[in-house]
Amino acid sequence: MNYKEEFIKLMLKANVLQFGDFTAKSGRKTPYFINTGNYKMGSDISKLGLFYADCYNENLKDDKNLLFGPAYKGIPLVVTTSTALAVKYNLDLPFCFNRKEVKDHGEGGIFVGKKPEPNENIVIIEDVITAGTAVRESMEIFSKIPNVNVKALIIAVDRKERGQGAKSTMQELEEEFGIKVYPIVTIDDIVKYLHNNEINGKVYIDDSMKAKIDTYLEMYGAK
Repeated sequence: MNYKEEFIKLMLKANVLQFGDFTAKSGRKTPYFINTGNYKMGSDISKLGLFYADCYNENLKDDKNLLFGPAYKGIPLVVTTSTALAVKYNLDLPFCFNRKEVKDHGEGGIFVGKKPEPNENIVIIEDVITAGTAVRESMEIFSKIPNVNVKALIIAVDRKERGQGAKSTMQELEEEFGIKVYPIVTIDDIVKYLHNNEINGKVYIDDSMKAKIDTYLEMYGAK
C-alpha cells in the first residue's frame, strides 16, 4: 500500500476525514469535512509527519530548504515534518514558525526557530488550504526579507475547489506568488481509494456518497 492510501486510513482513524452533511466556513454545504484539529495522539502526529516527509521527498528530493509552519496549526506540522525528514530520509533541515504577535522582549521578533535570511529558499507546511489566508499572511511576513524565495507549499489535502473565481485556491496561489503546491492527497485520491472499499469493516464512500461528492465538485470544483 502506498503512503497516500496509508494517509487516508490515518485520517479516518483519527476522525479527521468525515462524511455526512456539513457547512464549510465558506458557507458551502459539503458532503465531506477535514478537521486536522482531531489529531490528538502522539502516534498519529508522528505518522502524519512521515506522510509530509514522503510528499517532500517525492517532489523536492533532498533540496535544502527552510521549513516554515504558519501559526497555529502549522506549528506542530512543521516540527513533526522536520523530525520525520531527519529520521527517515537523513535530511536535516532547519525549521521555524511565527508568533501571532511580535515579541518585544528577550530575543524578540516574530520568528521562532531558524530565522529566515535574505536569498533563502522556504517551503511552507500547512494543513488544508481553503481561501489561502494563512499563506497570504505568510507571504506578507516574508516580503520584509530581501529576496527570500517561497518555492513550495506542502498541504495535507487538495479539495480541488475553486477559490474566488473559476480556478482553485492552489492555482491562484501558484499564479499570484509562483508557489508550487504539493498535496499529500487530493479529493480524487480519496474517492478513488474509498469508493466501495471496505476499511475496518466500513464503506465510507458508497455509490450514494460518491454521487453527493461528484455533485458538490460539479458545483464548486475548480475548472
